[in-house]
Amino acid sequence: MTITHPPTPGTALWVHAHPSRRSLNGRLFEEGVQELSGRYDVTTSDLYAQGFDPVLGERDFGAGVEEPRNIAELVGAAYSGGRLPTDVRAEQAKLAAAELLVLQFPLWWYGPPAILKGWIDRVLTAGFAYGDLDPDLGVPRRYGDGGLVGRTALVVVTAGEDARSIGARGISGDLESLLFPLTHGVLWYVGIETLDLHVVHDADALDAREVEREVDRLRERLRGVEAEPVRRFRRLRDGDYQGTRALRADLLPGRTDLGIHVLPPG
Repeated sequence: MTITHPPTPGTALWVHAHPSRRSLNGRLFEEGVQELSGRYDVTTSDLYAQGFDPVLGERDFGAGVEEPRNIAELVGAAYSGGRLPTDVRAEQAKLAAAELLVLQFPLWWYGPPAILKGWIDRVLTAGFAYGDLDPDLGVPRRYGDGGLVGRTALVVVTAGEDARSIGARGISGDLESLLFPLTHGVLWYVGIETLDLHVVHDADALDAREVEREVDRLRERLRGVEAEPVRRFRRLRDGDYQGTRALRADLLPGRTDLGIHVLPPG
């Protein structure tokens, strides 16, 4: 069973995944939290600093379990039975309270650092973040539904490449597509709506003046974050994938790009 966790208004969680507080990411983290704290009660998860263990293992579902069940079911049972490790329960409590989630990380090998992926693996458990069927529609409470509806996420990512290299025709692939597994496959999966990405390009080559420009740009973005429109992904419960896990053949026929999962304007 999935329990929906209503967020506490005016509460934010900032998850930071960079090993150095003396880095550009460290500076953005400090300045961003300070800016946001003027309007939100901000809690933080500085994953490297707190020594968060990203490895999902037996401690997450109970050592010695012999039942032939998959890992998601075992961890979900541990959540339901109050047996999750202390560090995971602490992260879930912070996330359950937050109406705004900020995920900040450098782009490493075209994805988030392993420590953030491990935070997702261990914290977004069955029962807490997703789970049972909608009793009226008979579809899983996922993709726009689930335990964490009512939240908005801002993804802040630094990239060593310029906007063309990770743009729509870039050799490294479009950043929107590279992070689709995070914005859609993780956040939207558990009901969290996302804002447009906040990207710092050429992050390894910025001089002091350019660093200050990026700090100011992030602060300015955070000042207006409440008024920003969210991405309008299609919800599973609305019938666009009825009878299948693929988009219905009559919707955007012939297209196979990831953009088909975004609702058209209007």
